[in-house]
Amino acid sequence: MDTKSGCLVLENGMVFRGTRIGSQENVIAEIVFATGMNGYLETLTDPSYYGQGVVQTFPLIGNYGVIPEDFESRKAFLSAYIVSELCSAPSNFRSQGKLGDWLAEQHIPALCGVDTRTLTRVLRDHGTMNGMVCETPEQADFQKIRAYHVTDAVMRTTCETAYSLGNDSAAYHVVLLDLGAKANIARSLVSRGCHVTVLPASAKCEDVAELHPDGIMLSNGAGDPADNPELIAEIRKITKLGIPIMAICLGHQLLALANGIPTAKLKFGHRGANQPVLNPETGQMAITTQNHGYQVQYDPEEAHCRETADLLYINLNDRTCEGLRYRSFPAISVQFHPEACAGPEDTAFLFDEFVQRMEVSKCR
Repeated sequence: MDTKSGCLVLENGMVFRGTRIGSQENVIAEIVFATGMNGYLETLTDPSYYGQGVVQTFPLIGNYGVIPEDFESRKAFLSAYIVSELCSAPSNFRSQGKLGDWLAEQHIPALCGVDTRTLTRVLRDHGTMNGMVCETPEQADFQKIRAYHVTDAVMRTTCETAYSLGNDSAAYHVVLLDLGAKANIARSLVSRGCHVTVLPASAKCEDVAELHPDGIMLSNGAGDPADNPELIAEIRKITKLGIPIMAICLGHQLLALANGIPTAKLKFGHRGANQPVLNPETGQMAITTQNHGYQVQYDPEEAHCRETADLLYINLNDRTCEGLRYRSFPAISVQFHPEACAGPEDTAFLFDEFVQRMEVSKCR
């Protein structure tokens, strides 16, 4: 593995030096930090990181190597990867290689030996910003760095064609709209007795209706939710089918936009497996896995929000909206990942509740 020096140049001019690993290409990305203490393989293969350069706050990465069974999608979708220390001698009975070699195979530019503690503090204090991974600071093109924006994220991460998972004779049929879905969403449904038909994000409401599903799942995904007006219009139509809906992460945001509730970019987002949320109705708290840079701006004092949905969860760190229950159609949405992988399974019961809602709907 090549070990030449490299650096990350942020749009504010700060330079963080390290050693180049993975691909040797120069790349511009939106630089974000993730606080998970494990699950680096799931992070690397989560389509929600499309167009971003991920900084791992945990100091040692790669210690259990590369385990394809733990991947959350078909490949790495992020643009760059930045770590403090890369393990060169992984130890795990399932490991099939070293992380640095895999990053090169995936054509992901990466840096190790970076002061990720200071870098994370900069992003936390000043907010998410763009940056360039390159060999020397002189290569940085600040005009291009500052102009960079993650675009076309959903269509670049969704599946190309429809496919099915689970038993055809299962008790429940769920259509999963793949907006950049993590694999464990479908696995969580299949394990609960569902047959899952996965549709690409280009699918229309008519395509969903023709399948006569018992439930509809809107998946996680990448990018600014407001950049998807056609998809939002189709989701608005889907809500009129009267079929139980569950939405996760980007799906949560798009469902809100489809119902006139706005979204906005967070200062530095929520990314990691230690985000606390509270159900204000029950007082129940949960620790959740999250990966998003935008929030649903639900204001309980605003008439339209109050008439459209009830607040189901709030983030205990910054009080942002983490979940909604809609009033005029059968749907709940959550900002966090109940399927986790990696992360705590405190909210996995939401899949059970979704199955229960499908059962009630079928009995009507």
